[in-house]
Amino acid sequence: MRRRPNQAHKRGPRRRGLGQEPHQGRSASRWAQGLKPWLAGLLLLPCLAGAGERPNVVLIVADDLGWADVGFHGGPIDTPSIDRLAAEGVRLERFYATPICSPTRAALMTGRDPMRLGVAYATIMPWSNVGIHPDERFMAQAFKEAGYQTAAIGKWHLGHAQQTYHPNARGFDHFYGHLHTEVGYFPPFASQGGRDFQRNGQSIDEDGYESFLLADEAVRWIEQRDADRPFFLYLPFLAPHTPLQAPPDLIEKYRGLDDNTEASRSRSDRTNLIASLTLQDSARGIYAAVVDAMDQAIGQVLAALDATGQADNTIVWFLSDNGGATYASGGAYNHPLRGGKGETFEGGIRVPAVVRWPDRLAAAQRVDSIMTAMDLYPTLAAFAGVSTAGGFRLDGRDLSKAVAGESDVRRRDLVFFAAETPIRGRFSLTAFNDDWKLVQEVQQGLLAAEVTNHLFRIPEDPYERLNLAEQHPDRVADLAEAIRRWRLLHPVNGTRSNLVPPPGWRAPKDWAAYPIPIESLQATEAPGMPPPEARLPLDMMHGEGGRLIYNCTPRPWLLGACLKND
Repeated sequence: MRRRPNQAHKRGPRRRGLGQEPHQGRSASRWAQGLKPWLAGLLLLPCLAGAGERPNVVLIVADDLGWADVGFHGGPIDTPSIDRLAAEGVRLERFYATPICSPTRAALMTGRDPMRLGVAYATIMPWSNVGIHPDERFMAQAFKEAGYQTAAIGKWHLGHAQQTYHPNARGFDHFYGHLHTEVGYFPPFASQGGRDFQRNGQSIDEDGYESFLLADEAVRWIEQRDADRPFFLYLPFLAPHTPLQAPPDLIEKYRGLDDNTEASRSRSDRTNLIASLTLQDSARGIYAAVVDAMDQAIGQVLAALDATGQADNTIVWFLSDNGGATYASGGAYNHPLRGGKGETFEGGIRVPAVVRWPDRLAAAQRVDSIMTAMDLYPTLAAFAGVSTAGGFRLDGRDLSKAVAGESDVRRRDLVFFAAETPIRGRFSLTAFNDDWKLVQEVQQGLLAAEVTNHLFRIPEDPYERLNLAEQHPDRVADLAEAIRRWRLLHPVNGTRSNLVPPPGWRAPKDWAAYPIPIESLQATEAPGMPPPEARLPLDMMHGEGGRLIYNCTPRPWLLGACLKND
């Protein structure tokens, strides 16, 4: 049965003073992080709101949603629930995610640069044993330690080979959903032929449409939780990722949706041309149906917050994990932004994002400061009075004051993103701030690499039409060197583009039983092949090949030796 979103409330949002306690900025946070975790937490206690006053948090992530595919950006798809969030909250018009899925999710959960984590160039494939290091402190762990109830409902995609990577081991009391991507929208929800739908490690059989099932579970969890404690709900949808499937009524609703627009002619790869030459049907209509269904599911969750009287003191943050997939089977539009998923042009990394908190944030506002996926954790923690101490130093920034409209934040330090998807050896890289942006397209062969540089001034040229690289060779050289140094942080065994499994690899029949239980694992991480005394010299010798030592930042003044960023 088709779900219909609730109508937007006519109630005007209230704005209270934000107070100073969760908004002391980076200096207080870094000072606290330098202390032992228990001492930092003790000193921060007077600054935190009481548990009963703390906001709930609902973090909603769409998968491959295009910039132009929401109503508040003028898109033709019905998205009244997302548009309601934009109307009642704050539009983050320069919010940046990584160009592909797993890196964004890693950045959201840790507040750390995916390059350091070893999850930057490509997503985590089913045959991969890569995950996020258990020593990294996830946002859910911080909120749980602060007394929050926590749940992850939807697509995980942050590791599955051992239980240490599982959501239930990363701070989430409750997990319902899929470990992988591309499991489809109808049963049996399979990855590589193996069932991939579980509740807290137990495989389940659920009948229905995936987006609606996730909404049903989220509503159940919200209604059945302990009402005396705040909650943190992470709701990452599969939609609108391929393979595109939707309820029949929605497919009919968008049948014949016009695909002949400037956005569709602005090709980001050759698949669109091949599809046209081979007379393939456009994916635009069914893509729109998938987005519509996701919006209805979001409407269910918003309605549950209204019905339980929790909407005013609940932060609802919505974003896409990367730019829309503009290749032939993707169906997304990012117009007027250039490019799409897998690229570091604006269309691949600048995503729809809104945040609503009626008790504290004025409605119908917009923020034009640069904000990234890494900034979300420290910003939410500041809003909720949750300490980020106790883990590695965060790369993200607390931008709570910018989101609240109290200040504009200039970005002078550089943001870096990368992708090597889908073709191995073909990289899209970027470094940018408020002033300049360099995009590098690197084609790496067996004996050489070809580099194409694109230099832009985004404030004057937001659609990246004027390449200034020839006019400013020194600027290109400086930014290219910054990208090179940043890429040195990547662990040697991190993700790389890897579209097929190792020869002969077989998938399990049931992915819920796949992660190796913690009790079957060694107590500490494996040391690898090099003896301890050889690790530092070998790390230095790897040079641009990456890091043998985790969380290692090479220092030129130490001849390439590294100091831990702890």
